[in-house]
Amino acid sequence: MIKKLLIANRGEIACRIIRTCRKMGITSTAVYSEADEKSMHVRMADEAVFIGGSRVKESYLNMDNVLQAAKDYGVDAIHPGYGLLSENAEFAAKVKEEGIIFIGPEENIIEKMGDKIEARQVMEKAGVPVVPGAVLATADETEAVKAGRSIGYPLMVKAAAGGGGIGMQKVENEEELHKAVASVIKKAETFFGSASLFLEKYVEGARHIEAQVAGDYSGGINVIGTRDCSIQRRHQKVIEEAPPPNFSAEGEKVLRTAAETAAGALNYTNAGTVEFLVDKDESVYFLEMNTRLQVEHPVTEETSGIDLVEWQIRIAMGERLEELPLKKDRAAYSLEVRIYAEDPKTFFPSPGKITKWKFPEEEGIRYDVGFDEGDTVTPYYDPMIGKIICSGEDRHSVITKLADVLERAEVEGIKTNIPMLIDILKDQRFQKGEVTTHFLMQTQ
Repeated sequence: MIKKLLIANRGEIACRIIRTCRKMGITSTAVYSEADEKSMHVRMADEAVFIGGSRVKESYLNMDNVLQAAKDYGVDAIHPGYGLLSENAEFAAKVKEEGIIFIGPEENIIEKMGDKIEARQVMEKAGVPVVPGAVLATADETEAVKAGRSIGYPLMVKAAAGGGGIGMQKVENEEELHKAVASVIKKAETFFGSASLFLEKYVEGARHIEAQVAGDYSGGINVIGTRDCSIQRRHQKVIEEAPPPNFSAEGEKVLRTAAETAAGALNYTNAGTVEFLVDKDESVYFLEMNTRLQVEHPVTEETSGIDLVEWQIRIAMGERLEELPLKKDRAAYSLEVRIYAEDPKTFFPSPGKITKWKFPEEEGIRYDVGFDEGDTVTPYYDPMIGKIICSGEDRHSVITKLADVLERAEVEGIKTNIPMLIDILKDQRFQKGEVTTHFLMQTQ
């Protein structure tokens, strides 16, 4: 039984988890850095504990400090949110060693899916379709050229242990491949401590569609829903929607089956996301599996009637999928936009004090935010400050309503990407559902 839960995270996801803790009668324990002492998640939590300096390595990524806080405050469980320590197998193992419940899958699953090479091998063995490619366990340019000729151009060069698009590069020919290999290796070693790479066929006109899955300890697997996350800038998602627009029933069936097979092959437990590239012919290719809650989870919650954080907690307590609660009301369609504290022209972060923060309260509008008027956005963390989710009966009305809400929003003291979001929502191609991962590149 979980009576007290520590949230090993910050910002809007920490606030999101705290809300579910309140609903379930669970005491919430927040952790905070020096820079976050007066932040919203600290104010919302039942109790909060200081864990270190402003830089993430001194606080939110400091496993020893987080675990010491958990022990000092006598928590039953730790929820890692997303980012930070959420996909760190070592952290998950250490949490369990302390006799504390980790809200997430087993550490061996996190480890397997955290390595792109092993994840690919697991999926190929299970029969899940993957993009044609080649693993480069050693950083050998001769081997890379040979593999590139076999796969064909254009192709993607990726860090095997990477994530978030860091170091990822598209190359059109061998000359570009030589340069990309050296560049990606450098970033891979810096960010992930591994020089292993893999080359992957570039899927032309691709969409990024993913499936939300959940598994319990009895072996049950549920594919809860699918969502389109194709609107991206530099491989970072900007807008997500559920269900995917202009996606056939047959394509949906194929993707769901692949996701179920992927989760089943891992004996997956808790919530996770299987991500796919889908080409113009609706062929589905495994991209990666995120062994945690996703930023875009609210659109699936709104269209499924499920509180995914509650499901995570209940699964961790040993409950079976068929026992988990559903809401009566669910929307036919849901759309999420991410609000970043950044200059809409340069995309540089825009830290500072929020002197005005006013958004319209409308039926069908949900705000998952980590900041309020008077709060300060610091330069130490990711500039995402919140998300706006709009849900309703059809895609057109939801897009119209969300664009109107954004136009009436009043934010002062910092710059945000709201102007860009409005432009996307009003773009005729987006309104027709003509979305690919190249959408913003074609716009800009």
